[in-house]
Amino acid sequence: MIFQKSLQDIFSKEVLFFVFKTASLSLILTLFLTWGLGDNLASFIASYLSWIPWEWLQTTGASVMAFAFSYMLFIIFMSIFTALYSEPLLISLAKKHYPHRAVIDSPKISVSLFLTLKSAFWALVLFIVFLPVFFIPILGQVFLVYIWSILLKDASIYDVGTLFVADKQILKNKSKKARLIAMIASLFNLIPFVNIFASVFAQIVFLHYILAND
Repeated sequence: MIFQKSLQDIFSKEVLFFVFKTASLSLILTLFLTWGLGDNLASFIASYLSWIPWEWLQTTGASVMAFAFSYMLFIIFMSIFTALYSEPLLISLAKKHYPHRAVIDSPKISVSLFLTLKSAFWALVLFIVFLPVFFIPILGQVFLVYIWSILLKDASIYDVGTLFVADKQILKNKSKKARLIAMIASLFNLIPFVNIFASVFAQIVFLHYILAND
């Protein structure tokens, strides 16, 4: 039920407009950063792949890694912008579906940004260290979805929970399924263009999970 509501929400005008804004900002920053890194990124990738004995595989791997790194940056920026700017959207959706629920607090931008940047740091480190694993069929994709879920879990708990849950113990109990929700939302990242919905979908699902079962 909560996933059905969430899927309906992401096709609403307000969510589509929000996603368009965050995706545009994320794309601009991703292009700017990858262009700025330029030769440094190419050198890092070449060094990273130097252990591979086949030159043709090094060349192919370098192209794949460059794209994967840029793709990861885009997803990170989407997570950051969603965490920073989703509050009005979440409140609007809550009023629409759960008009009896009042907003009790507002997430602090500094805390939301810290949680998102910390998650982004660890996700990026794991992504770089375990990149060869992603080429293993099924196992690689499952692990990649797990890494992407790191970007979504803590920010969703904090941003949504702060708005509507005063009792920290209740929020802690509700958060037990946050990893599963984040991983399901991260499946969107496996599909280019659809991936722009992953971050906001995670927050919307968590919103419904908290309020619909309260």
